[in-house]
Amino acid sequence: MLGNKAAIEISELERVARQAVAAAGKTISGRMGRPGLVRHKGQADYVTEVDKACERAILEVIQCNFPSHGVLSEESPFMGGERSELTWIVDPLDGTTNFIHGFPMVSVSVAVARGEEVLLALILDPLRGELFMAKRGLGAELNGEPIRVRDRASVSDALMATGFPHRAKHYLDPYMAAMGRILQEANDLRRAGSAALDLAYVACGRLDGFWEPGLKPWDVAAGSLLVKEAGGIVTDFWGNPDYLLNGHIVAAPKRIHGFLLEQISHELAPALRPG
Repeated sequence: MLGNKAAIEISELERVARQAVAAAGKTISGRMGRPGLVRHKGQADYVTEVDKACERAILEVIQCNFPSHGVLSEESPFMGGERSELTWIVDPLDGTTNFIHGFPMVSVSVAVARGEEVLLALILDPLRGELFMAKRGLGAELNGEPIRVRDRASVSDALMATGFPHRAKHYLDPYMAAMGRILQEANDLRRAGSAALDLAYVACGRLDGFWEPGLKPWDVAAGSLLVKEAGGIVTDFWGNPDYLLNGHIVAAPKRIHGFLLEQISHELAPALRPG
């Protein structure tokens, strides 16, 4: 249980985080499928004027309330917080390619961390009006109702999700080999294009497992806490808790997680291991 001081801190962080995701969500809802100016950041990597507008809205809320906190956001360099224990990890619009095409799988992801320990996570689906939230040690919820992973699911009836290595296609062969092994045993597979929502869906039992290589901290910080607080397991491709550092994530209920890790270890994990 949290002490009184920690509880007050989390409560205030939650209040500000709710304001921040709501501000970005309103912008996304009003501009879905109308991205305005689109700029290439790299191969299969885009930023729109809506991404930037969402980020400005979130940062304004955070900096107005916690000017000394650090902020790690997808579209900006790390800001402030040299003396602060707390860092906000922000993806103002997860699923930019979906947004550009009007494909309705987009989200806003905000997490607050102390070092590498995520304390608070919010993921908003502004198109469905769904707010997923988790507090470390206090569970996970969707629109105020508790959620849990589907921990009785078997591999044979599991619905999995993944993300393709579209920015690192030299890993495509081992990725496809691992995906084939998984699909051979699982019920079915989805690729929706928002890692934050995929993780939120694992947390609430809509999906039974998720894996993706090469993600960034803002893609997985909030979703990883959601899965863990909903009773699931989150590791990197080697079974270690280093997914925020290396970006290779596996998230699932216990009995599904072991299966995913085993299949990935045959082909994909060796190809990604440094050195």
